[in-house]
Amino acid sequence: MNKKQKRALISIIVSALLLIVLHFIPLRGVIRFPLYLIPYAVIGWDVIRKAFKGIKNRQPMDESLLMCVATVGAIILALYKDLSGQTGDYTEAIAVMLFYQTGELFQSIAVGKSRRNITELMDIRPDYANLERDGSVEQVDPDEVEVGSVIYVKPGEKVPIDGIVVEGSGSLDTAALTGESMPRTITVGDEVISGCINLTSPLRIRTTKEFGESTVSKILDLVENASSRKSKSENFITKFARIYTPAVVYSAIALAILPPLVRMLFMGMEPAWGSFIYRALSFLVISCPCALVVSIPLTFFAGIGGASRAGVLVKGSNYLETLSETDIVVFDKTGTLTKGSFEVDGVHHSPYDDSELIEIAALAETASTHPISISLKKAYGKTVDSSRVSGIEEVAGQGIKAEVDGRAVAVGNTKLMKAVGAAYRECPDDAGTVIHVAIGGEYMGHIVIKDMVKPTSAEAIRSLKTCGVKRTVMLTGDSKKIADDVASKLGLSEVHSELLPSDKVARVEELLASRSGKGKLAFVGDGINDAPVLSRADIGIAMGAMGSDAAIEAADVVLMDDDPVKVPKAIEIAKKCLSIVKENIVFAIGIKLLCLLLSAVGLAGMWTAVFADVGVMVICVLNAIRALFIKR
Repeated sequence: MNKKQKRALISIIVSALLLIVLHFIPLRGVIRFPLYLIPYAVIGWDVIRKAFKGIKNRQPMDESLLMCVATVGAIILALYKDLSGQTGDYTEAIAVMLFYQTGELFQSIAVGKSRRNITELMDIRPDYANLERDGSVEQVDPDEVEVGSVIYVKPGEKVPIDGIVVEGSGSLDTAALTGESMPRTITVGDEVISGCINLTSPLRIRTTKEFGESTVSKILDLVENASSRKSKSENFITKFARIYTPAVVYSAIALAILPPLVRMLFMGMEPAWGSFIYRALSFLVISCPCALVVSIPLTFFAGIGGASRAGVLVKGSNYLETLSETDIVVFDKTGTLTKGSFEVDGVHHSPYDDSELIEIAALAETASTHPISISLKKAYGKTVDSSRVSGIEEVAGQGIKAEVDGRAVAVGNTKLMKAVGAAYRECPDDAGTVIHVAIGGEYMGHIVIKDMVKPTSAEAIRSLKTCGVKRTVMLTGDSKKIADDVASKLGLSEVHSELLPSDKVARVEELLASRSGKGKLAFVGDGINDAPVLSRADIGIAMGAMGSDAAIEAADVVLMDDDPVKVPKAIEIAKKCLSIVKENIVFAIGIKLLCLLLSAVGLAGMWTAVFADVGVMVICVLNAIRALFIKR
């Protein structure tokens, strides 16, 4: 609890104890009035002060004024009864204020819990960077570190700026960014993002971005600005409260004045002013819209906080609302559903063991930096001994010729095989890049290299279908064979291949036009060329860990660990959040309308009003904080 919450709790306890003590003291007459004012002042002072501040700022129509008018009015009615020889009931007014303040405290704690969940992310902001300069290490502000500088990260410290490991290896805690508890193993050459915590050994990192452009800065900016983008539901509640509050105040005045006048002037009856004023005061307490005004924004705030814990950053509650209505999800392929890096998928028609043919190809490709060459060397898994290779000749558009262990080796496509006279065989699996190998002009088989599908992509597509998404579509610039192969493995509804960036936008336009009802379209991508499509879709979802800055800027939702299974997770979070919002709106308005009606006809007193105000608010707040808890 903070100081304000502790002070409120003390006021509640002191006021409740005083009320209990006074209840057992046998007092009669006007002397009761000043004694009961003491617990009322203890518990109601903050509310009275807020009410006067609202009047002073010309914004009087809020729940503080309603509570003041209702409780002060109830105290005046009790005093009137004491003055006329009856026994007035002061406890109702004090109890109403007591329960109201208890509800406010409960709401404050709930909001604080939700806010802490989001502000935990603020702990990822680094306070300093250990910059290597002139042979020594000094602590500097992260803003002072230039691109290309070398920083030193000790065990237990946060990585302050994005970069590449140049010395050291170990484990990084990425939980604050991705929501995953499993540490990530890194070594020399691996890219690291700011905000992670170094768990094991020291690391030297060469920075690739300025601090302001690093992942940690972008995350903090997204989180800090998320609450400024309101949903339709929040805007509705704000407008509703502006109209609703004055309407119930005037209705309460009418309830206090008109029925007594009608009884007196037209029916020849006693006006019963006290009875109708009491009904009007109960009416005011019931009418407080705080259950809606508090619980709806709190639900969205909790939803954004719960999503951030799961590694999903939502830029505003309006995007949560749109995400909950998604029924078409469109994916980019490379880097989104696939890893975006080539890997050896198989070896065919070779008299050698698979590892031997890969070794020969890797040795021949030792001098090349082409992605295909890199994938072959990675599959070899050992340090390439360049002394075994000589006479390397790169044949443009065909491949590589080289002497490996004194033998003439050719590694490349079918054109190169024809050129060296090797009787090559076609690959039965042509949904990848085929690298043929010949030794001394004799064909030795081929290696299939593919952009591998991410391990969780198939699960992501299945989960999308179970959470209400009707169509899953993939757009890619790759060939039709490769695209169809990926689509069949994942079970996608549609696939469109051989597309330019402008073609992707056109396809999304077609899909938007084909929608039925209120369904929304989400696009998931990671590259610079995906930025226009991310902006055009109803909701853009970017891969945040390895995605381009342009894609992250254009997107409405960012997945911090590039895991496609987070897409259905984000939709589930949004649906849960909107479901809670609707439950609270229906429950709060329904109960209040019923209690207002009962109050107007004299069937509900101040205790019913307490439930209709504080009770409903507590129930709605309890329901709202469910949005914080996301199943792993």
